[in-house]
Amino acid sequence: MSSKVLTRCQARWAEFLSEFHFTITYRPGRLATLPDALSRQDKVYPERGVDFISKNPQKFHQVLKQDGIQESRFFSIKVEIFSDLVDKIQKEVWQDKDYKEILKQLARGESVPDYSLEPQAKLLLFIDRVVIPRNEELQLNICQKCHDSPLAGNPGQDKTLKLINRDFYWAGMNQFIKDYVSRCKEFSRNKNVHHKNFGLLKPLQIPSGLWKSLSMGFITQVPWSKSFDSVLVVVDRFSKMEIFIPTYGTITSLD
Repeated sequence: MSSKVLTRCQARWAEFLSEFHFTITYRPGRLATLPDALSRQDKVYPERGVDFISKNPQKFHQVLKQDGIQESRFFSIKVEIFSDLVDKIQKEVWQDKDYKEILKQLARGESVPDYSLEPQAKLLLFIDRVVIPRNEELQLNICQKCHDSPLAGNPGQDKTLKLINRDFYWAGMNQFIKDYVSRCKEFSRNKNVHHKNFGLLKPLQIPSGLWKSLSMGFITQVPWSKSFDSVLVVVDRFSKMEIFIPTYGTITSLD
């Protein structure tokens, strides 16, 4: 036995097996022409296409009776969380110019591809998801409830997007949710780090003479002077001599 640290169960079996003198060897399946009866019982290994449960029903028992299973109260949590938003969504979606015409067509009984009207709350649905109008306050409120609430637990971008995408839809929601989660301080502190450790800071080498090592920077948004609004500053790192060159704020690296 190669393991040096054994569990209690392994130690008991090791003590028991130490009374026997045997050698364990590997035998390929192609050489197992006469399988032993214990490892190839028909009761344990059924025919192909027959599942193990139907072949061995005596090894399974029902944990919960069907009549004793009740609907969990947790299914209503989502409804309770968003119940305060229903009226606002109804009001805002009718004022959204992108969806007003679709709502009118559905109200007249006409069919619109991928869109439908929820019969009870009268909410506009897009592929069975509630349509959220172009209202940033509503979108932020949904993100807060699906990401910041104790029930959500500050999940990452993918999990938050998957959670919201189950029930809601609005144009550009993927990027909106990713931006929201990336600004979350709680998520930034607790997220796992998958990159390699950062290297040590390396200071710049000390210059050996005049104008052999330069640093540059821009001073922008200064008062206009002779059609210039910015200043390019060039500094010699050895002598600290500075040169100020008037330029434009729209200058590029090619210029």
